[in-house]
Order: sequence, then C-alpha cells, then structure tokens
Amino acid sequence: MTPLARRAQAGLVTVVGLVALMWAVFLLNLVLGNVLVRTFGIAPRRMDGLDGVVFAPLLHGGIGHLASNTLPLLVLGFLAFLEGARRFLVAIGTSWLASGLGTWLFGGGLTIGASGVVFGLFTYLITRGFYNRDWKQILLAVVLFACYGSILWGILPIVGSSISWQAHLFGALGGILAAFLLKRKRSVPGGTDRNRFGA
Repeated sequence: MTPLARRAQAGLVTVVGLVALMWAVFLLNLVLGNVLVRTFGIAPRRMDGLDGVVFAPLLHGGIGHLASNTLPLLVLGFLAFLEGARRFLVAIGTSWLASGLGTWLFGGGLTIGASGVVFGLFTYLITRGFYNRDWKQILLAVVLFACYGSILWGILPIVGSSISWQAHLFGALGGILAAFLLKRKRSVPGGTDRNRFGA
C-alpha cells in the first residue's frame, strides 16, 4: 500500500469516527433530555461556559443541524488528512479552538455545533496552496470554492438569526492561521526542503 493510500485509509477512519462520535453524542443528549447542550455548550464570557470551547462542536440542536455539518466535515476532513495526521490535527485543532474561543469572547448566547470547525477546514484547504505555492493545492482550492464557497456568507452577522456567525468567522480565521503555521519552508540553494513532504 502506498503512503497516500495509507493516509487516505487512516483519514477515512478518522473522520468517520469523529462524525460517528457526534451522532452518538446527539443520541445520548436526546436520551438525557438535552442536558449535555445546557451543560457543555459555549456560554459566552462565563467561566462555567468555557468548557464549551472543547465540547460544543460535538453537540447539535437537531438532526437537521447535525446532518448539515456531517457531509462537509467528512469531505473537508478527509481532504485535510491526505497531507498526514499531524497537519490534520493542527488544522482541525486550530479551527476548533479559534472558533470556540472567539465565540466565548464575542458570542451572543449559548452556542453549539461543528460548523466553526467546518469553516476552519474549508479556509485551511483554500488558502494552504497559496502559502505553499503548490498548483495542485490551488486547483483543489478552486474546486472547493466552486462547491462550498457560498458558505462564506455565514461569517457575516445577520440580525435576528440564531446562527452563530462568530463561530463561523473565528473558525475560518483559525483555518487560515493553520495554513500559515503549516506552510512549507522554501528550499535554499544547495540545501534540501525537509518539510516539503512532511506528515
């Protein structure tokens, strides 16, 4: 099995496992009468709501909410994993934390859901090619933007909406930050680019 095939296999197992965990948490929350959402959602600017930064992306308010995050999380997570586990973990971790902390600091109410992580993975995948000057990644970015680019409207505040644009905005910024942190070091004359094919 080639290294790319191994990464693809590991990536598929990882993102399917993450999504399966979200569905399991959703079902558990239903059984418990929504107690997990009330306990582990992000409650902005309250110390007892800070743990939501870690747990809120695993929680969803309904089947529609969870279903809308499932497919893009599978697709974008899988594509991010193809570069390797370390890069995937940095990309999803940075998006997860940036979305959560931004929402905790600037959010307007109890917030749950993985959409901030989805936004982060999306912006990571569409910006990394420009940092790396990699035409294949740029081409993928163009395809992804054609398919999912309209989601970026979600970073704009909408009066009266129950959707957390703060989670979307800071998740997207986290993805851009991850692309910057993971950009490949350029080769130097007479040297080698050890990070070019880094995991």
